[in-house]
Amino acid sequence: MAVATTPDLEHLGAEEVLAYAVDRWHPRLYVACSFQKEASVIMDMLLRIEPQARFFLLDTGVLFEETYETKRAAEERYGIEVDVFDASSPNGEPWTAARCCADRKVIALRQALSGVDTWVTGLRREHSAERAGTSKLHWDELHGLWKVNPLADWTERDVWRYVAENDVPYNPLHDRGYDSIGCVPCTQPGRGRDGRWAGTDQIECGLHG
Repeated sequence: MAVATTPDLEHLGAEEVLAYAVDRWHPRLYVACSFQKEASVIMDMLLRIEPQARFFLLDTGVLFEETYETKRAAEERYGIEVDVFDASSPNGEPWTAARCCADRKVIALRQALSGVDTWVTGLRREHSAERAGTSKLHWDELHGLWKVNPLADWTERDVWRYVAENDVPYNPLHDRGYDSIGCVPCTQPGRGRDGRWAGTDQIECGLHG
């Protein structure tokens, strides 16, 4: 697919970015949903704009039970069904961070994105130095489609303000010291993304490059 000039959406608010994405790409627009607080905000915001918006979860088989509970609560609240793509280890192979992140999750994401033109994520510049340059819209060379990050310029306070003002269901692990939530074997309580892959050199799971 030929890539047109990327529109400048940096001056737009999150709702306006999502409205633009819906107008341009729906229904070939897919939202990655990790059931962290950013995903909860995007789900609530997007469904106000487009009730038929579509969401997906990459299930490694070792997610926290609280994550599954948040998924069920969101589905009940909004009357939707989140698509699930299997990212668990095949044939009962032992879990390892390398196999999960660099292999299974990436394969499952490719499957999820194979039939769409654009995906939406909850990346924020404040998350880490590696994400500081995140734009609200860009062409994702890694996956060959557009990528929308409507909360790119939001702060932690912005996210929690939206959750509180709109009574948005969110993962209760955030109340127990987990700022960032991944899989059980490699996630600990911590500020920012410090609790992810603690004690290792890993800083990303491979889904975002």
